[in-house]
Amino acid sequence: MLTELQQTVLVALAQIALLCFALMTAAAYLVLLERWIAAWVQDRLGPNRVGIPLTKISLFGLGQPLADGLKFIFKEEYTPHHVSRFLYTLAPISILVAALASFAVIPFGSVLPPGALGLKGQIHLVVAPLMDVGLIYAFALSSIAVYGVILGGWASNNKYSFLGGLRSSAQLIAYELPLGLGILGVVLFSGSLRLEDIIGQQANAGVWNILLQPIGFVVFLIASFAESARLPFDLPEAEQELIGGYHTEYAGLRLLMYLIAEFLHMVTAAFLIVMLFFGGWHFWGMSTGADLYNIGWDEALLRIVVLLAKVMGVILFFMMARWSWPRFRFDQLMSLAWKVMLPLGLVNLVMVAVLVEYWDHIYNALAQSYLLVGLCMWGLAVITWSIAGMMSPLKPDNRPRVDLFSPMSIGKEFG
Repeated sequence: MLTELQQTVLVALAQIALLCFALMTAAAYLVLLERWIAAWVQDRLGPNRVGIPLTKISLFGLGQPLADGLKFIFKEEYTPHHVSRFLYTLAPISILVAALASFAVIPFGSVLPPGALGLKGQIHLVVAPLMDVGLIYAFALSSIAVYGVILGGWASNNKYSFLGGLRSSAQLIAYELPLGLGILGVVLFSGSLRLEDIIGQQANAGVWNILLQPIGFVVFLIASFAESARLPFDLPEAEQELIGGYHTEYAGLRLLMYLIAEFLHMVTAAFLIVMLFFGGWHFWGMSTGADLYNIGWDEALLRIVVLLAKVMGVILFFMMARWSWPRFRFDQLMSLAWKVMLPLGLVNLVMVAVLVEYWDHIYNALAQSYLLVGLCMWGLAVITWSIAGMMSPLKPDNRPRVDLFSPMSIGKEFG
């Protein structure tokens, strides 16, 4: 019989191996899904030919990720002579490791009932269960991952890569503040930094945070797009301007690591959006209260399906947004962060803090206290969005700005 320590280590190692395999496979097939969505939006055919090798069985193109992976593996690992070799190799490794490690605190469901797989006790469907600072850990690693982009741009010793790295650092600093403000309201409301507790609070209340904090959700969603460098915020790798940005000089397995990490950032953002604002694995009619984790196999599997279905829905929204909105100009990107997202995040945080401070009075005033909280937060959202809309220009001026001290301006000024 295995001891408790041996069982814990064995379960953790099995979860890590299964998680890495699932994430790498999911990243490959999400690329195929995005190519299909791009083809559907643009009214053309996507990948649909590659199937079983040496046969005419296409399987709707499901063999395309395998073909792409083999192409990257057998591609020549060319290292340009002008790069900083150590940093050039370290950058894609660091970003992929950080992207994978951030999933250690993300639950893929609730728990498996006692006796599952012949082991004692319940099995938490997370590599590092009940981590008190799980949310901080996830955001810290996602921030470290972006430094792989900056490092790759610097080590490439290429002006396009360098500009991509500069854009990434500015974008990271600008949108980390709204990202943090978006989750602080959720943390104050739930009283915990554990993702499991945040999901449990929404399950027990029967009300998801998106219904109580619409401003926080919008701020977090837009900041997530920017932090994962997805269109319309993919300024660090804008092909029309920077060729490929920070990974212009990369090919082969190094480029593959960058591309996988990019999709894993999107998947991480989707999981966090679902867990913070859409109730995680919760759906109405499931166990709550004292029976939150005393469940059988049927509900354990149902929670996994519900969570993954919600995450898939958010990922599809990410993909549709890529082919629906044009890319922002860089000054517009920064203005949106500092002039719109940051004030909205502060307003949401202050309002949630006030409501949490006077929670007892609200509860005594109205038995269905969540109704009053929701009305207050949605009323505030309408007011703040209306003010933001009135302050924005009706006719945006997209003409290039003229430097008053440039030689051309001085020539025009003085004839």
